[in-house]
Amino acid sequence: MSDYDVIVVGTGAGGGIAACVLAERGFSVLLLERGEKLSFEQVGRDHLRNQRLSAYGHNVGPNDGNPRTIRNGSGDFIALSPWQGGYHANAACVGSGTLVYGAQSWRFVPEDFRMASVYGTPEGSSLADWPIDYDELEPFYTRVEWELGVCGDAGANAHSAWRSRPYPMPPMQRTSQYDTLKAGADLLGWNTAPVPLLINSQEYGGRPACVACQQCVGFACPVGAKNGSANTVIPRALATGRCELRASTMVTRLVCNNMGKVVGVESATEENGECRTQIDYARKVIVSCGAIETARLLLNSRNDRYPNGIGNDFDQVGRNLQGHYYPGALGLMPHDVYDGIGPGVVISTSRFNHGNEGIIGGGMIANEFIMTPATYWHRALPPDVPRWGQANKDWMRENYKRTVHVTGPVQEIPSPGARVTVNKQVRDKYGRPVAHLSGATHQETVRTSQFMWHRCVEWLEASGAVRTWGDPPAGAWLSGGQHQAGTCRMGDDARSSVTDRWGRIHDQPNLYVLDSSLHVTNGGFNPVLTIMALAFRGAEKVAAELNDH
Repeated sequence: MSDYDVIVVGTGAGGGIAACVLAERGFSVLLLERGEKLSFEQVGRDHLRNQRLSAYGHNVGPNDGNPRTIRNGSGDFIALSPWQGGYHANAACVGSGTLVYGAQSWRFVPEDFRMASVYGTPEGSSLADWPIDYDELEPFYTRVEWELGVCGDAGANAHSAWRSRPYPMPPMQRTSQYDTLKAGADLLGWNTAPVPLLINSQEYGGRPACVACQQCVGFACPVGAKNGSANTVIPRALATGRCELRASTMVTRLVCNNMGKVVGVESATEENGECRTQIDYARKVIVSCGAIETARLLLNSRNDRYPNGIGNDFDQVGRNLQGHYYPGALGLMPHDVYDGIGPGVVISTSRFNHGNEGIIGGGMIANEFIMTPATYWHRALPPDVPRWGQANKDWMRENYKRTVHVTGPVQEIPSPGARVTVNKQVRDKYGRPVAHLSGATHQETVRTSQFMWHRCVEWLEASGAVRTWGDPPAGAWLSGGQHQAGTCRMGDDARSSVTDRWGRIHDQPNLYVLDSSLHVTNGGFNPVLTIMALAFRGAEKVAAELNDH
């Protein structure tokens, strides 16, 4: 007898939606989250300790107790804390990254689902087509936009795909940066569009409109206008009375029956310095922990029947880890372009997302969110400006409001050697082997990034920048940060993928993955809308199977 119809592990973009769909379909759901349920006041407004700039830690975790490892140049293991470079942290709290994200809500375009067919497969890469196409996902993109709330201008982007409905809200208000960059793009003949955002530009869904504060990305919203799982789908799931949420609970392994089928999860909680474990059973289990932690959970669930981890018979779990390279440049304008209207990101071009001669894919470019002064000091100063003293203060005072940063993600070419494994020599506070990260992106990703960096400089100069700075990416490294994806890619062949086209682990009828781990490629856009669309689609499949049995 199962305790629940479904257990969902993780409350982020995928898990929150899955729990909502299934609870509203009448099924009992246990929703587990390793982080805490945090209020706006608990997240705070610390400029030095946040998910955007973690100089002294994170504001929503994860914090100590769950290191990850890499190898240094000598081949020795290095244990990293979550706020250190190379850890590739996702937020750990109810809502996960959607509590503090910038909320850019782009759809992938048709070519993104068939990159190998369009460009071929570069030597040494694992570039492949998705088993589904844009048309199959389009209704679920629309569902996310209308059920959670997205603002934008559906007719402005000449390089977007067809859509069945417009956005439910108009775009955010224009700013001085919009006017400056629009003039430059017009000179170049580039099409531009407002950036679509999972933010209320007007009252929507019973939540107020954005108040245009200056601390959006990396922070929680003071009025709840940023539409993440914590303030949209999870409250809906809880309101049914059929969803139980347990925060501060780490799932340590998947539990199998004597036939090797997943029937539940083991979880651990810390109480008064002591670890307490518990096993819960369900008819279906959905893993939505993010690409690194989902792979880690599957690998740590090894047993006699699955000595290499669940779903890993063909050594595919954890491979093809991708994030996004973010080439960008900064420009100094002859006049102030900062007017204090948040969130700040207002204009984009998708002209170079595909169709660039000699380049595999491309990407989107947009102006950046408002930077706190501390972030500007850490990341945006020109190389010749002193980091300390009066000259630094003078530069910040005179030029902070004149600086424009344009940047964007590029389509990464996946590599099978970029991967997540587990390190049995280093364990978390619950005694589980930690995630070990290794490998690097493909060299074609670097080439695409360099191409897009030149487009950033070109846009700034056409917009009137009197100087530009920032360097193009020069080498291949592991990119699995805020947009991590690909470690349990979907496909029709179990030898080259981990799940089927619905997110179900190939040899596990009860086990689904519904998060960015499924992405075969990660697009030239922020991937959250695709994560959410796949979660709606996959959860409906799970509901149909539960009804059939």
